[in-house]
Amino acid sequence: MIIKSAEFVLSAVRQNQYPTEGGREVAFVGRSNVGKSSLINKLLNRRRLAHTSSQPGKTQTINFYHINQAFYFVDLPGYGYAKVAKEQKSTWGAMIEEYLLKRPQLVLVLMLVDLRHPPTKLDVATAEWLLHIGRPFVVVATKADKLSRAVQAKNASVIRKELGLSVDSLIATSAETGYGIEAVWERIEQAVVEGVF
Repeated sequence: MIIKSAEFVLSAVRQNQYPTEGGREVAFVGRSNVGKSSLINKLLNRRRLAHTSSQPGKTQTINFYHINQAFYFVDLPGYGYAKVAKEQKSTWGAMIEEYLLKRPQLVLVLMLVDLRHPPTKLDVATAEWLLHIGRPFVVVATKADKLSRAVQAKNASVIRKELGLSVDSLIATSAETGYGIEAVWERIEQAVVEGVF
């Protein structure tokens, strides 16, 4: 896809703050420090549109980015960061749950996991919940550039097995090299342009 425009629109913490027009939405969900912002920036060929941080748990709101004046990328707060207070964790959990359950514009969830490690219990629970609520999702395994091709394939197999995925439901990527980015765009375009998944 040719990116003609990409802009940050707003941050929200509740449903009545979401954009009221602008098209379909693709949400990014995953544990803290898995590389959501880096992937968003790579997909959009922007360096700093989505703010990256070495400090996990930095994203505390639902951030909406309007792409080509046609659809949105939606960056959800990361889950599973141990140093975040319990009260804040429950607030984030409720915020993410409300968005994923109630947002009719949402057509695809990109669930990010780290290709270097097996899925966490929260990753497994998230995948099970997305299946339960019937949201179409693809697992995007980040940081592929840190591994050899052989280890990538081995780890991808473990992730697919633990999350109960088919072969085409996982895409290995690297925000550093661009590996897998085209495959992610194919899934996004199916959802937002063609209206199918």
